Order: sequence, then C-alpha cells, then structure tokens
Amino acid sequence: MDNTCDICHRHAPADCYLCEACAYRMHTWLREIPRHIPLLQDMLRPDTGPAQRGGSGRAHSPLPVRLDVLDLLGPGHVVALPDPLGDQSAGVPLEPLLVGWARYLAADLPSVRRDEHGTIRIEPCTGPVARHGSSITAWCSWLDGYLPYAVTRPWVADMYEQFENALDRVRRITHTKPRRRLMDAPCPASDCQAFALVEKDDELHISCEVCGHRLTPDKYAAHRAQVMPVLAAIALHLGTQQAAAA
Repeated sequence: MDNTCDICHRHAPADCYLCEACAYRMHTWLREIPRHIPLLQDMLRPDTGPAQRGGSGRAHSPLPVRLDVLDLLGPGHVVALPDPLGDQSAGVPLEPLLVGWARYLAADLPSVRRDEHGTIRIEPCTGPVARHGSSITAWCSWLDGYLPYAVTRPWVADMYEQFENALDRVRRITHTKPRRRLMDAPCPASDCQAFALVEKDDELHISCEVCGHRLTPDKYAAHRAQVMPVLAAIALHLGTQQAAAA
C-alpha cells in the first residue's frame, strides 16, 4: 500500500493510513474529551440573573438547558439525520459518536476462538465492551486502547475528521484550546533558523511556525543542547563588548 497519511499526506508507517503525528493527535483528543465533561455538565443549565427592563424581553420563558451543550451531552443518533427544514442544531452527541465508532471498530476487529472440536475460528467481534462502564470517559479509553488497530484501517480518516469536529464543538463552548509553548532554541533548518519553534499539547512534533520544520522532543533536546551554549557564549561576548564600549 502507499504509505502516505490520509490526513496530512506525509509519510506513514507500513500498513498504516495515518502518520505517527496524526495518530498521536487522535490519542490526545481521546484523553482530552473526558476532561471537558465536568465543565460541560456545569454549563448545561443557563446562568440566571435578575429580570432586565427595556426592549430586550422575550415572549416566552427561557429554555431550562443550553441546547449547544445538550447537543454534546444528550442522546442522539450515530449519524446526522436529514434536515430539509434546517431547524436542527449541531451534530452527533459525544456518547453516540464514540459508541458508534466503537461498534464499527469491533465489527471490523477479528476475534480468534477455538470451537468445541479444537478448530481455531477467526470471526468478527460481537461488540465492544468498555471495562469501566458506559460513560463518555469509558468509551474514550476503549477507543484509545484500540487506536493502534484503527490506524491500519482505511476508514480511520473518517474517524479522525469526526473526532476533530466534535472536539472543535466542545472547545468553542468551553473556550479552551491546546496550550502552546514557544521554545528558546532556534529552528535548525539552515535556510530558516528563526526563533519560532512551538510545542503544542496535542502535537507529537515541535514545529517551526515560519518554515514548518518539525522535530521530535528528543531531537529538539539534542539540538538545544548543541546550540544553546554557543548562543549563550555569543550573548555573553556581545554583552561584555557593549559594557566595555560604554
């Protein structure tokens, strides 16, 4: 097969449809989603306050829940339903989305058993079973455990895009985004060397925001250990010269 990532089109490992960086991103998403659940539950009920005078009143009582949050936490269908009138909101809630993909993955996953005659049988799994209950956290953990298998299947790009869209909806409501840290060593690319290397929570690589060069954390650590003493010595020398000139 062509070892090209279906998402970023970079090189992918043999028999995989995602590269290591995109697979790592999915791994961080499945660990991030459960951390949003308590906040979303707190946000489910709209804030209440004193009645407002003026022309901003409403002709009916406000809804007891926030629909955008309910769209994420409530029940629903695995796929979006037809909406010819355009009056539906958001998309597939989190739990049906996760359970749907768990079932799809389990149906694709070969199960090996030995029958009563001692013959080995390879059959599809009967269904997913989360060891720690049926919560969103439990299904995220289940999917994360089977992610190494999922990246070898041609449908994993659809899973990636749907998880990305779901987490984007979550982050828009909770007003959160992955942390980013500007690194102190310059880009090692000979035609760049900009001080623009950035590390993000959901990224496997440290990337240059000027030229796009990428390094693993280990390679960045080795690069930093090599160049920072030299840069520190140059800075000290320049500082000494400026002090002498003053």
